[in-house]
Amino acid sequence: MLNVDSHHHFWQYNAAEYGWIGDTMAGLRRDFGPQDLEREIRAAGLDAVVSVQARQSLAETEWLCGLAARHAFIAGVVGWVPLADRDIRARLDALAAHPKLKAVRHVLQDEPDASYMLRPDFNAGVAVLREYGLAYDILIYERHLPQTLEFVDRHPDQVFVLDHAGKPLIRSQTRSPWDARIRELAKRANVYCKVSGMVTEADWAAWNEAQLRPYVDVLLESFGPARLMFGSDWPVCLAACPYARWLETVRGYIGRLSADEQASLLGGTAVKAYGLSG
Repeated sequence: MLNVDSHHHFWQYNAAEYGWIGDTMAGLRRDFGPQDLEREIRAAGLDAVVSVQARQSLAETEWLCGLAARHAFIAGVVGWVPLADRDIRARLDALAAHPKLKAVRHVLQDEPDASYMLRPDFNAGVAVLREYGLAYDILIYERHLPQTLEFVDRHPDQVFVLDHAGKPLIRSQTRSPWDARIRELAKRANVYCKVSGMVTEADWAAWNEAQLRPYVDVLLESFGPARLMFGSDWPVCLAACPYARWLETVRGYIGRLSADEQASLLGGTAVKAYGLSG
């Protein structure tokens, strides 16, 4: 079974397109490419990765698919497409030549309208993804979980993957109402969840494993290992910890699970949800 990092980014840095990388993340203001990541995953004993869009453009999707075609360890791509466009099928037809395009994502967390995901035009686009065998990655803040429940219920046969555990308020050690809403979302069997992006929701300089454990416990209790997948969120994670530390932290959390359950969370779930091949 593949050991998979289900969530990371590549970029060729420029201030205009990556304005969200503020002064507190100044170390991320440089290029991050496949060679950089391959060194990290080989040292960590991982086999493959899923590359996730960082810019909302078709050029970004094409660029990531091109990288995946040239680098065997990139097993899948989560790209961006204009889901609200009437011509969405034509857009997806044009991308069908890329076999490693496995999912799409929209940066819902940054939309001024908290109910953007409930717009009819956006949902019309999501409704056609199954025709192309594509999953949909949900990127939200924890405050968007009520809308997310309604959104997911409109598409009971669509595969969804929740990014970064729904971004709980780890820095303030607040678990409610995130925990109850996550448990409710997990009742939908078509929804998977990434154990990713959690260190950057904590205090970057002072977080420790004990602070994050209650949140991971909620994920394990609600989704179970068969619908959870490891993700590094590299290079964003570097603002709070090295790649290897986050992976070892997750391995520590799941050390009490069976070998099969650990294998699922560290790769098998990603293979299933995204339809990856070795």
